Amino acid sequence: MNKLVVITGVTRGLGREMVERFHEAGWTVAGCGRSEKEVQGLREQFGEQHHFSVVDVSVMEQVEKWAEEVRAEVGVPDLLINNASIINRNSPVIGLEANEFSRVMDINVNGVFYVIRAFLPFMVQRANGGVVVNISSYWGRYGEAFLSPYCASKFAIEGLTQSLAAELPEGMAAVTLDPGGSIDTAMLRSCSPEDVDSAPNPVEWSRVAVPYIIGLGPQDNGKSLTCPPVRKRTN
Repeated sequence: MNKLVVITGVTRGLGREMVERFHEAGWTVAGCGRSEKEVQGLREQFGEQHHFSVVDVSVMEQVEKWAEEVRAEVGVPDLLINNASIINRNSPVIGLEANEFSRVMDINVNGVFYVIRAFLPFMVQRANGGVVVNISSYWGRYGEAFLSPYCASKFAIEGLTQSLAAELPEGMAAVTLDPGGSIDTAMLRSCSPEDVDSAPNPVEWSRVAVPYIIGLGPQDNGKSLTCPPVRKRTN
Protein backbone atom coordinates (compact mmCIF):
# COMPACT_ATOMS: atom_id res chain seq x y z
CA MET A 1 0.00 0.00 0.00
CA ASN A 2 1.36 3.43 -0.96
CA LYS A 3 2.27 5.84 1.77
CA LEU A 4 0.48 9.18 1.92
CA VAL A 5 2.09 12.59 2.33
CA VAL A 6 0.08 15.76 2.90
CA ILE A 7 1.85 18.95 1.77
CA THR A 8 0.64 22.54 1.98
CA GLY A 9 1.72 25.15 -0.54
CA VAL A 10 2.22 22.83 -3.52
CA THR A 11 1.55 25.27 -6.36
CA ARG A 12 5.05 26.75 -6.53
CA GLY A 13 8.56 26.71 -5.14
CA LEU A 14 9.68 23.97 -2.80
CA GLY A 15 6.20 22.51 -2.40
CA ARG A 16 5.74 22.08 -6.13
CA GLU A 17 8.99 20.17 -6.48
CA MET A 18 8.30 18.03 -3.43
CA VAL A 19 5.18 16.80 -5.25
CA GLU A 20 7.36 15.62 -8.13
CA ARG A 21 9.85 13.84 -5.89
CA PHE A 22 7.24 12.10 -3.73
CA HIS A 23 5.45 11.02 -6.91
CA GLU A 24 8.69 9.54 -8.23
CA ALA A 25 9.21 7.77 -4.90
CA GLY A 26 5.82 6.07 -5.22
CA TRP A 27 4.00 8.05 -2.53
CA THR A 28 0.45 9.34 -2.82
CA VAL A 29 0.36 13.12 -2.45
CA ALA A 30 -2.49 15.20 -1.02
CA GLY A 31 -1.57 18.82 -1.57
CA CYS A 32 -3.15 22.23 -1.37
CA GLY A 33 -2.55 25.74 -2.62
CA ARG A 34 -4.41 29.02 -3.02
CA SER A 35 -4.18 29.26 -6.82
CA GLU A 36 -7.09 27.53 -8.53
CA LYS A 37 -5.29 27.66 -11.86
CA GLU A 38 -2.15 26.00 -10.49
CA VAL A 39 -4.10 23.38 -8.56
CA GLN A 40 -6.01 22.52 -11.73
CA GLY A 41 -2.69 22.17 -13.54
CA LEU A 42 -1.53 19.65 -10.96
CA ARG A 43 -4.75 17.68 -11.34
CA GLU A 44 -4.31 17.57 -15.10
CA GLN A 45 -0.67 16.51 -14.86
CA PHE A 46 -1.09 13.77 -12.26
CA GLY A 47 -4.66 12.64 -12.83
CA GLU A 48 -6.47 10.77 -10.09
CA GLN A 49 -3.37 9.23 -8.55
CA HIS A 50 -3.03 12.19 -6.19
CA HIS A 51 -5.39 14.64 -4.50
CA PHE A 52 -5.02 18.41 -4.98
CA SER A 53 -7.29 21.05 -3.47
CA VAL A 54 -7.71 24.82 -3.44
CA VAL A 55 -7.25 25.80 0.20
CA ASP A 56 -6.20 28.95 2.03
CA VAL A 57 -4.54 27.54 5.15
CA SER A 58 -5.24 30.76 7.05
CA VAL A 59 -8.96 29.93 6.98
CA MET A 60 -9.67 27.25 9.56
CA GLU A 61 -12.96 26.12 8.01
CA GLN A 62 -11.28 25.48 4.66
CA VAL A 63 -8.52 23.45 6.32
CA GLU A 64 -10.99 21.35 8.31
CA LYS A 65 -13.04 20.59 5.20
CA TRP A 66 -9.89 19.67 3.28
CA ALA A 67 -8.72 17.31 6.01
CA GLU A 68 -12.05 15.47 5.99
CA GLU A 69 -11.92 15.16 2.20
CA VAL A 70 -8.38 13.80 2.28
CA ARG A 71 -9.24 11.23 4.92
CA ALA A 72 -12.33 10.11 3.01
CA GLU A 73 -10.72 9.95 -0.43
CA VAL A 74 -7.07 8.95 0.11
CA GLY A 75 -6.67 8.13 3.79
CA VAL A 76 -4.64 9.23 6.81
CA PRO A 77 -1.22 10.74 6.18
CA ASP A 78 1.99 9.01 7.15
CA LEU A 79 3.77 12.32 6.70
CA LEU A 80 2.42 15.86 7.14
CA ILE A 81 4.53 18.72 5.73
CA ASN A 82 3.57 22.28 6.60
CA ASN A 83 5.30 24.11 3.78
CA ALA A 84 2.96 26.99 2.87
CA SER A 85 4.31 30.39 3.86
CA ILE A 86 4.68 33.96 2.68
CA ILE A 87 7.23 36.68 3.37
CA ASN A 88 6.77 40.37 4.06
CA ARG A 89 8.20 43.14 1.91
CA ASN A 90 11.57 44.24 3.23
CA SER A 91 10.85 46.89 5.85
CA PRO A 92 12.00 48.00 9.29
CA VAL A 93 9.55 47.19 12.07
CA ILE A 94 8.39 50.78 12.36
CA GLY A 95 7.64 50.94 8.63
CA LEU A 96 5.29 47.95 8.60
CA GLU A 97 1.52 48.20 8.47
CA ALA A 98 -0.30 46.12 11.09
CA ASN A 99 -2.10 44.12 8.40
CA GLU A 100 1.24 43.16 6.79
CA PHE A 101 2.43 41.61 10.04
CA SER A 102 -0.91 39.92 10.64
CA ARG A 103 -1.08 38.38 7.16
CA VAL A 104 2.31 36.73 7.54
CA MET A 105 1.34 35.34 10.92
CA ASP A 106 -2.07 34.20 9.65
CA ILE A 107 -0.51 31.96 7.01
CA ASN A 108 2.85 31.03 8.52
CA VAL A 109 1.70 30.35 12.09
CA ASN A 110 -2.08 30.11 12.29
CA GLY A 111 -2.12 28.07 9.10
CA VAL A 112 0.32 25.53 10.52
CA PHE A 113 -1.75 25.27 13.69
CA TYR A 114 -4.96 24.76 11.72
CA VAL A 115 -3.41 22.02 9.56
CA ILE A 116 -1.95 20.19 12.57
CA ARG A 117 -5.24 20.53 14.45
CA ALA A 118 -7.17 19.11 11.49
CA PHE A 119 -4.93 16.19 10.51
CA LEU A 120 -3.11 15.09 13.65
CA PRO A 121 -6.12 13.50 15.42
CA PHE A 122 -6.48 11.09 12.49
CA MET A 123 -2.77 10.24 12.65
CA VAL A 124 -2.82 9.66 16.41
CA GLN A 125 -6.02 7.63 16.23
CA ARG A 126 -4.53 5.32 13.62
CA ALA A 127 -1.74 4.49 16.13
CA ASN A 128 0.69 3.62 13.36
CA GLY A 129 3.29 6.33 13.77
CA GLY A 130 3.53 9.39 11.59
CA VAL A 131 5.80 12.40 11.19
CA VAL A 132 4.95 16.11 11.16
CA VAL A 133 7.51 18.31 9.37
CA ASN A 134 7.12 22.06 9.81
CA ILE A 135 9.26 23.98 7.35
CA SER A 136 11.24 26.57 9.25
CA SER A 137 14.15 28.74 8.16
CA TYR A 138 17.57 29.96 9.15
CA TRP A 139 15.58 33.11 9.92
CA GLY A 140 13.52 31.10 12.37
CA ARG A 141 16.65 30.65 14.48
CA TYR A 142 18.48 33.93 13.84
CA GLY A 143 16.84 37.31 13.32
CA GLU A 144 17.30 39.29 10.12
CA ALA A 145 16.84 43.01 9.63
CA PHE A 146 13.78 44.12 7.64
CA LEU A 147 12.14 40.68 7.88
CA SER A 148 10.68 40.81 11.38
CA PRO A 149 7.24 39.35 10.53
CA TYR A 150 8.76 36.40 8.69
CA CYS A 151 11.38 35.81 11.39
CA ALA A 152 8.75 36.06 14.13
CA SER A 153 6.56 33.53 12.32
CA LYS A 154 9.36 31.01 11.92
CA PHE A 155 10.57 31.45 15.50
CA ALA A 156 6.96 30.70 16.49
CA ILE A 157 7.01 27.52 14.42
CA GLU A 158 10.13 26.36 16.24
CA GLY A 159 8.36 26.81 19.60
CA LEU A 160 5.10 25.28 18.44
CA THR A 161 6.93 22.22 17.15
CA GLN A 162 8.89 21.70 20.36
CA SER A 163 5.67 21.80 22.37
CA LEU A 164 3.91 19.48 19.95
CA ALA A 165 6.80 17.02 20.08
CA ALA A 166 6.46 16.81 23.86
CA GLU A 167 2.79 15.91 23.51
CA LEU A 168 2.95 13.22 20.83
CA PRO A 169 2.48 9.55 21.65
CA GLU A 170 5.44 7.22 21.36
CA GLY A 171 6.23 6.27 17.80
CA MET A 172 5.44 9.67 16.28
CA ALA A 173 7.61 12.71 15.61
CA ALA A 174 7.34 16.43 15.03
CA VAL A 175 10.34 18.32 13.69
CA THR A 176 11.23 21.65 12.14
CA LEU A 177 13.27 21.68 8.95
CA ASP A 178 15.37 24.59 7.76
CA PRO A 179 15.69 24.11 3.97
CA GLY A 180 19.38 24.82 4.44
CA GLY A 181 20.56 28.15 3.08
CA SER A 182 19.11 30.14 0.22
CA ILE A 183 17.00 28.42 -2.45
CA ASP A 184 16.15 30.21 -5.70
CA THR A 185 12.43 30.80 -5.15
CA ALA A 186 10.11 33.77 -5.59
CA MET A 187 10.50 34.37 -1.86
CA LEU A 188 14.28 34.69 -2.13
CA ARG A 189 13.99 36.94 -5.17
CA SER A 190 11.73 39.19 -3.12
CA CYS A 191 13.76 39.47 0.08
CA SER A 192 17.36 38.76 -0.93
CA PRO A 193 17.87 39.01 -4.72
CA GLU A 194 21.63 39.32 -4.30
CA ASP A 195 21.75 35.65 -3.23
CA VAL A 196 19.86 34.22 -6.21
CA ASP A 197 22.82 33.58 -8.51
CA SER A 198 24.56 31.36 -5.97
CA ALA A 199 21.45 29.52 -4.78
CA PRO A 200 20.37 26.05 -5.95
CA ASN A 201 16.92 25.85 -7.52
CA PRO A 202 13.93 24.00 -6.02
CA VAL A 203 14.49 20.96 -8.25
CA GLU A 204 18.03 20.53 -6.97
CA TRP A 205 16.87 21.12 -3.41
CA SER A 206 14.03 18.60 -3.61
CA ARG A 207 16.32 15.83 -4.85
CA VAL A 208 18.25 16.08 -1.60
CA ALA A 209 15.44 17.12 0.75
CA VAL A 210 12.74 14.57 -0.04
CA PRO A 211 14.89 11.45 0.56
CA TYR A 212 16.05 13.09 3.79
CA ILE A 213 12.47 13.79 4.88
CA ILE A 214 11.37 10.26 4.01
CA GLY A 215 14.07 8.97 6.35
CA LEU A 216 12.77 10.87 9.39
CA GLY A 217 11.18 8.92 12.21
CA PRO A 218 10.43 8.75 15.95
CA GLN A 219 14.13 9.06 16.73
CA ASP A 220 14.00 12.65 15.42
CA ASN A 221 11.09 13.86 17.54
CA GLY A 222 11.55 17.42 18.75
CA LYS A 223 14.63 18.17 16.68
CA SER A 224 15.33 21.40 14.83
CA LEU A 225 16.81 19.99 11.65
CA THR A 226 18.56 21.44 8.63
CA CYS A 227 18.44 19.90 5.17
CA PRO A 228 21.76 18.41 4.04
CA PRO A 229 23.79 20.68 1.74
CA VAL A 230 22.50 21.07 -1.81
CA ARG A 231 25.05 21.73 -4.53
CA LYS A 232 24.06 24.17 -7.25
CA ARG A 233 24.73 22.69 -10.68
CA THR A 234 26.89 24.68 -13.03
CA ASN A 235 26.62 24.43 -16.79
